[in-house]
Amino acid sequence: QVQLVESGGGLVQPGGSLRLSCQASGSIFSFYAMNWYRQVPGKKRELVAGFTSGFRPNYADSVKGRFTISRDNAKNTVSLQMDSLKPEDTGVYYCNAIPTIGGTIAYWGQGTQVTVSS
Repeated sequence: QVQLVESGGGLVQPGGSLRLSCQASGSIFSFYAMNWYRQVPGKKRELVAGFTSGFRPNYADSVKGRFTISRDNAKNTVSLQMDSLKPEDTGVYYCNAIPTIGGTIAYWGQGTQVTVSS
């Protein structure tokens, strides 16, 4: 069973930075894709950043130039560096893993709260 655990969330002022980490119980090298999503209550969960096994990072337009996704295969972690944070970045951030290209199973962490406020 795959487990994903997010950490690094917290309260930060506008313009500040946070670094989120996703710790996987298995090898992230074996996953077809890994992603970061965020969600605000009452709104649909939004894809923020992600990559496939070929590691071609992609980002939502709202975070391009400010967020950077990275991986550390040796430590089985995926990180999201968030710079120049805005109040609209507030939400619960979830780590997501897709094991295979043709499968229907996806794994999710419990989420970590990010609040951007003065």
